[in-house]
Order: sequence, then C-alpha cells, then structure tokens
Amino acid sequence: MKVLLLKDPKEDDCGQDPYIRELGLYGLEATLIPVLSFEFLSVPSFSEKLSHPEGYGGLIFTSPRAVEAVELCLEKDNKTEVWRKSLKEKWNAKSVYVVGNATASLVNKIGLHTEGENCGNAEKLAEYICS
Repeated sequence: MKVLLLKDPKEDDCGQDPYIRELGLYGLEATLIPVLSFEFLSVPSFSEKLSHPEGYGGLIFTSPRAVEAVELCLEKDNKTEVWRKSLKEKWNAKSVYVVGNATASLVNKIGLHTEGENCGNAEKLAEYICS
C-alpha cells in the first residue's frame, strides 16, 4: 500500500528517514512530501540578547528550533569562539530549562546544562520552574 508522509525528511544513522524505514518494514511504500516551511524571525534582536546573559535569569528552550536559533545567531555573527570562551559559561551559571528530552539533547550539544526535560510539556515545566 502507498501512503503519503507529510513531514520534513530526516536521516537516521542508516541515512534514511526513520518513518520511511519503519513503514517499509510493514510493507508500506511511503512518499515523503515536505509541507511546512520555516523562517527564523528576530535573529538580530535575539543575537544581541544572547550576547548579554547578565540581563536575564535564565533560558527556556521549548523546541529543537529554539536551539537552531541559538546556533544560527552564533554562526551569523561569528560568535562561536566567544560562546566557547565565555558566553556558554555565563549562561550555565543560570537556569537553562527545556521541554522534552530531544530538546535537552540538542541544548547539551551546544554546551549548556539543562533541567526540566522530564516535565513533558509547557504546563508542567512552568510548574517546575515556579516551584
């Protein structure tokens, strides 16, 4: 049976989208169609704020896209070295909250220590932060 898979393609360790692979194991022939488009807004403003952790009590990452935004700011403004040498540690001195394990993993890859990843959703994370 043929099915339409409406999502962005992602490759796993085998170089194949995991949905296509798994559906194939059950005899389904999936055609992947990317139906969404994404654009980061307010990058210059965010980059400026990211450069001044002293003005904030912490960070809250609600999705993997939020981590992508940090990476984009660091790349666009050539701040990767500044991030490694000082900014990362300044942010690590504050609370860095995340929604979900996937987001936590990405935040850890940019060198930040996270908390709240097991809350599962925004409501529970807000309760965790405020407790």
